[in-house]
Amino acid sequence: MNENVMYSIVVPLYNEELVIDESYRRLKKVMDSTLENYEIIFINDGSSDKTREKTEKICSEDENIRLINFSRNFGHQCAITAGMENSIGQAVVVIDADLQDPPEVILDMINKWKEGYDVVYGKRAKREGESFFKRFTARSFYRLLKSMTSIDIPVDTGDFRLIDRKVCNALNSLPEKNRYVRGLVSWVGYKQTFVEFVRHERFAGDSKYPLKKMMKLAFDGITSFSYKPLMLAGYLGGLSLFIGIVSIIVEFTKCILQKTSIVNFGLIISIDLIMFGIILSCMGIIGQYIGRIFDESKGRPNYVIENIVNKAFERK
Repeated sequence: MNENVMYSIVVPLYNEELVIDESYRRLKKVMDSTLENYEIIFINDGSSDKTREKTEKICSEDENIRLINFSRNFGHQCAITAGMENSIGQAVVVIDADLQDPPEVILDMINKWKEGYDVVYGKRAKREGESFFKRFTARSFYRLLKSMTSIDIPVDTGDFRLIDRKVCNALNSLPEKNRYVRGLVSWVGYKQTFVEFVRHERFAGDSKYPLKKMMKLAFDGITSFSYKPLMLAGYLGGLSLFIGIVSIIVEFTKCILQKTSIVNFGLIISIDLIMFGIILSCMGIIGQYIGRIFDESKGRPNYVIENIVNKAFERK
């Protein structure tokens, strides 16, 4: 490892042609002000616009910049993983290119790191430019995840954080496929703290995390760090059985007292719908876990690198 590189800045990219130049400019300005050696690693996660061409141009003009091109789109968490696995700095900072997380906050993180903290995560004091639905669902998810897991995953945080080299090495040693990086950072432990900041509106372009991807990330977070959904499936099964038994007893008693037929199609259909709904819900929960077991069993890599541009810093 090249010991002269103090900081590695990991920046996932997916169709960021409108922001890449400004993102690079601000990151460079911040990192130059440290007066220490650094590298910025851009990970092109299968972009279909001009992100690759623009970033390759930046690499040709600045030896501190590296670009990792994926062979296709593997996802945000895999891009972060690739950046960490290819970083060589003594401290690694993960930040998105959209400038919602201000690069200037990195300096505050560095100060905390130099005080002796191994992980410094960015905590959002305020979220600008986001809809009420996005803020509400994000806030609800973070608190739901915290209540369901046995580890302390900080609320109102994303992947924007600084981690020490030993923390990065610990994360790189974890082999799991459906990665929820911010949860894994909490899981490995070490001395952690936070810095608060105001999350800005995107500089340009659209969010790369639509509802579908947010749901995928939420499932990865919950199933990676909690077995409570499986327990919930068992509780629902017990509740379904209880409802069915009570309904049968009530209906049977009613029929005896009123001297009517025991067969009541409305009741039977209602009970069937309740029980089938609960059964299918439980199967869906179990399926999420089985799907992740299947992914782990295949042993495929998390990503495939097409090429790396500007290998100014190499592992030794």
